[in-house]
Amino acid sequence: MDVRYPPEAEAYREKVQAFLAEHLPTGWRGIGALERDEMQRFREEWRQVLYEHGYLGVSWPKEYGGAGLSPVEQVVLAEEFARAGVPTGVVNDVFGIQMVGNTIIEWGTEEQKRRFLPRILSGEDRWCQGYSEPNAGSDLGNLGCRAERDGDEWVINGQKIWTSAGHLANWIFVLTRTDAAAPKHRGITFLLCPMDQPGVEVRPIRMITGESEFNEIFFTDARTGAENVVGQVDGGWAVAMTLLGYERGEAAATFPILFRTELDRLLELAREQGRQDDPRFRQRLAWCYSQVEIMRYLGYRTLTRFLRGSQPGPESSIFKIFWSEYHQTATELAADVMGPHALVPSGRPRTTAFQTDDPGAPNSTASWVGTFLGARAETIYAGSSQIQRNILGEMVLGLPKEPRADGGPWNETARG
Repeated sequence: MDVRYPPEAEAYREKVQAFLAEHLPTGWRGIGALERDEMQRFREEWRQVLYEHGYLGVSWPKEYGGAGLSPVEQVVLAEEFARAGVPTGVVNDVFGIQMVGNTIIEWGTEEQKRRFLPRILSGEDRWCQGYSEPNAGSDLGNLGCRAERDGDEWVINGQKIWTSAGHLANWIFVLTRTDAAAPKHRGITFLLCPMDQPGVEVRPIRMITGESEFNEIFFTDARTGAENVVGQVDGGWAVAMTLLGYERGEAAATFPILFRTELDRLLELAREQGRQDDPRFRQRLAWCYSQVEIMRYLGYRTLTRFLRGSQPGPESSIFKIFWSEYHQTATELAADVMGPHALVPSGRPRTTAFQTDDPGAPNSTASWVGTFLGARAETIYAGSSQIQRNILGEMVLGLPKEPRADGGPWNETARG
């Protein structure tokens, strides 16, 4: 198997490396090396640099403000940014650029594209995701947040939960129930809704790490224009599935790099704690190395489809299961390496709420404990491992679906 990139990809890599060398501070060691306040300032300033030089929304057509890059150029860009330890934007850009922006390009009207896409790139509009509900998490089709048409507006009532970065957003894309008499995967509409209105309340959820990256969102007669339906009324399920495909777009390129960087820190932690010669720890560290290498080749397989112009399909669930279950085991090893030091962590806490710590982060016990705690949820968020295995069994392997007792119209009794 030849995993080398074509010559044009390597030429573009040199262009990206030159851009980074020109615009990053002297002595740059990765964003994780910055103090928290300095890090936040850098993220905002860096995002503006990316915007001014056309490094945001790089896959978008040029007529909507994107760079029109080819798939291979997108992969190279993601790789080089990950290696340099610089962000590709701020946290809400995952939802704005990668998810709803790409979905609007595929499903939106021309008016929606002209209105929303430039504001997403400029950062004027910052987005979050309104999918999960207290009674409809893994079973997304069971959602009950309602929207009713009132003249030229939709009126939304209900609740969403696990809304990442919702406290930083001023727009939310939200799945709503618009026809309670329809089968539950129908009767759903994909709406774009402004959050800066009295009918939208954001409540933070305190995580096991002590952070509050997640939120609950409550809608009480919140309103959005009738023109803010993406796709068809009652046809939002197909739009929602498109968006979920874009959710994992960059993961195959960047995660193997980030996990390898973290593994190097874990090896250094083992040396610092005097565990490097213990055969039990050496065996577990060797296992981590083998898993990161497998992850790299799984990423190449996913990227091969991407480079051929195919969007991520159900087989991408393999990668989600693999990295999330690996990371739980690897961080458990880190806790064992630290031993009693893990009970009284010291040093700087980790700087990100998800996946590995930021590149350049110090090798402190506080950072590792935070990463260990955060990893507990990785097999749940963005699709639990159980749901991912169902997807693979039914949609990739062609296994028969399990019998369902709730395939009829949606209603409150069936939902409860």
